[in-house]
Formats: sequence, C-alpha cells, structure tokens
Amino acid sequence: MYTHFVGMYTHFVGTCSVGHCSMMEEVRFSIEAAGLRDLSALTALEKVCFSQDAWQLWDLAGVLLLPGIVRLKAVIAGEMVGFISGDQNRLDGIGWITTLGVQPAHRRHGIAWALLAECEQRMRARRVRLSVRRSNLAAYCLYRRAGYHQVGVWERYYADGEDALVLEKAS
Repeated sequence: MYTHFVGMYTHFVGTCSVGHCSMMEEVRFSIEAAGLRDLSALTALEKVCFSQDAWQLWDLAGVLLLPGIVRLKAVIAGEMVGFISGDQNRLDGIGWITTLGVQPAHRRHGIAWALLAECEQRMRARRVRLSVRRSNLAAYCLYRRAGYHQVGVWERYYADGEDALVLEKAS
C-alpha cells in the first residue's frame, strides 16, 4: 500500500515566564496517509490510548480499508505516534471524527492539533462532529480551542457508563 506524504510539522515545546524561558524542544513529525500496513501499530496505539474502549481488530481494519474514510497517522522516526480517522458523510454534510489518539509520550507537542486540522480539511464537510468522554478534559480543551462546541450528550455511552459529549464545528 502506498503511503502519501502530507506534510512535515515542527512544534516547539516549552514554557515561558517573565524574562525566563525553559529549554525549548523541537518536535518534528510528519502527517501521512495510513493504510492496512499500519494495522499492528494502530492496534497498539488504540490499546494505549483507550484501554477498555479500544476498538476491536475488525473495526480497526475497517477504518483502514473502507471507502470514504480519511485516515492519517503522525510519524516520528518511522514510528506511528498518532492516528485520526474521519467519516466523510457527504449526504447530510456532516463529517465525523471517529477516533483520534496520540501516544502519551508524544502528547502536548501539537500532534493531535495537526492531525485534527488535516483531517477536517480533507473531509471538506460543512460541519464536523466528534464525541469525547466527559472526563477527558485535555481532549475537550483541545476541541474547544479548535472551534468545537457541545451539541449533545450520549448518556452512558462508554463501557464503564460514562457519558460522551457530542461536539460540533462549522466549517
């Protein structure tokens, strides 16, 4: 399967206070098209990011094979460190981000932001929706900064009974 190079990103990680900056770390990653050859890495990423809510193998294979799905991976030094998929439902003009995960060691480096932006652009939907655990404050804040707002709640959506917040962004 051919992997198409989407783009190279550089993100500087660090904090600044009055007159003093901590060491800045340059994080370079690429966003590339994902395919069936990524199934093993995607399975591992799902387990790390979502533990009890991780998708089953057939769901992961489907997201890598079905038509109409945008599937992108973030890569550092040849390793998949993040993944996003989006369903381009063109009938009603609403696209759905179906999953977005970044390995814990690579979070807060702009990877999720870059994956989300690229996926939204490729879906070309008038509106984009996604769901997020009510307790996942980091993801919720990312989506709010990206322009999403809450449009609903799926009660007891997750296996442990936690609600999912449904968020939407207009293009």
